Amino acid sequence: MNETTESPFPVVLQVLPALDGGGVERGTVEVTQAITRAGGTALVASAGGRLVPSVLRAGGRHVTLKLDSKNPWRIWRNATALAQLIREARVDIVHARSRAPAWSAWLAAQRTGVHFVTTYHAPYGEQFMLKRRYNAIMAQGEIVIAISHFVAALIQRRHGVPASRIRVIPRGVDPAMFDPARVATDRMARLAKAWRVEDGHPTIMLPGRLTRWKGQTVLIEALAQMTNRAAHVVLVGSDQGRAKFSAELSALATRLGVAERVRMVGHCEDMPAALMLSDVVVNPSIEPEGFGRVVIEAQSMARITIGTDHGGAAETIEHGVTGMRVKPGDAAALAAALDAALAMPHAARAAMGAAARASVQARYTTAALQDATIEAYRAVLG
Repeated sequence: MNETTESPFPVVLQVLPALDGGGVERGTVEVTQAITRAGGTALVASAGGRLVPSVLRAGGRHVTLKLDSKNPWRIWRNATALAQLIREARVDIVHARSRAPAWSAWLAAQRTGVHFVTTYHAPYGEQFMLKRRYNAIMAQGEIVIAISHFVAALIQRRHGVPASRIRVIPRGVDPAMFDPARVATDRMARLAKAWRVEDGHPTIMLPGRLTRWKGQTVLIEALAQMTNRAAHVVLVGSDQGRAKFSAELSALATRLGVAERVRMVGHCEDMPAALMLSDVVVNPSIEPEGFGRVVIEAQSMARITIGTDHGGAAETIEHGVTGMRVKPGDAAALAAALDAALAMPHAARAAMGAAARASVQARYTTAALQDATIEAYRAVLG
C-alpha cells in the first residue's frame, strides 16, 4: 500500500467499460464525488462516454482506455496500462465495477500490490463453465460490494465468498433531485408535448433501455388486456442500436391493437420530470435485476410503482404499502395490477406514494451509498 501522508484519504481508481449512462456509470460518478469530498483523489478509467464531464465536475480525473473490450489480448494490454497508471498516480485502491475491466484491474493490482475491491452489480448468466470462470473475478475483491441482499446471497451461493468479505450497499438516489415539489410544470409540459402525452389518458411509464429482459413486451401485452382502455404506455430509454427489437415492439403493439397507445420516446435527460408525467411506473423485468434503480427513483417521486417479484425489486417494493409486486412474465397479472392502481382513490394513491418516498429517504439515498462506500475503502485499508 502506498503512503498517504499528504491526504486524509487515499487515491482510488475506479474501472468500468464506458461512461455512456446507466446505474453502474451513475454510481461511479457518485463515488467519485464522495472520494473527493473525503479529501482523496478520484481516478476513473473507461472507454469514455457522455458521463465523462460528470466525473470531471465531481472532482475526478478520467483516463481513456479501451476497457469495453472482452478480447483476451486487449484485457492483457489494459492490465499493463492500468499497472502503469497505478504506479504513476500512486493509487491505493482499485475498484472494479464490471467483468472485463475487472480482469485487467485484478492483474494490475497483483503486479503493483495495491488493494482490489469489486462491486457485484448483477446476477450474471452462467450458461457454461467458462462463463462462470469469467464472472468469478467479480467475487475476488478483498471486499465485495453487493448492491442488494439478493446479490449478496448469490455471491455466497455461487462463489463461496464468506459474509465477512461482503458488504451490502444498495443503490441510491438524491431525494432533493428526485423531489416532486421541485419539478416545475414547464419541464413536464415540454416532455408531454414532445411525447404526445395527452391530458385525460392515464400514463404508464417504463424507464429503461429497450432490451428483451426489461419486459417491454410483457407491458405491451398487459396494456392490451387491461379493462382501462384510455391508458397509454410510454417506454423511456434508448434501444442502443437494437433497431430489430424496437421494430418488434412496434409490430407487437400493432398486432394487439394498441399501437396508438404506445410511445417509444428514446433517452431522456430529465427523468424527474418524466416520472412526474406518469400515473404508474412499471419495472416488469423478466429476469431478476440486481437492484433496479428505476424503482427507487419512481418511489422518490411518490409514484405508484409496480415491479416483478424477484431480484432487487422484492426488497425495494413492500407490496401494498410502497407499491405492488407481480409474478415475472405474467401479462395478465400485470394488467390486473395496473387496472387496480389506476382505479385507486386519490387519497389512497397519495398515501402509497408518500410511503414510497419515505422508504427511499430512510434506506436508499445517494448519501447513504457514498458514506457506506467510503467506509468500505477505509476498512480495506485498515
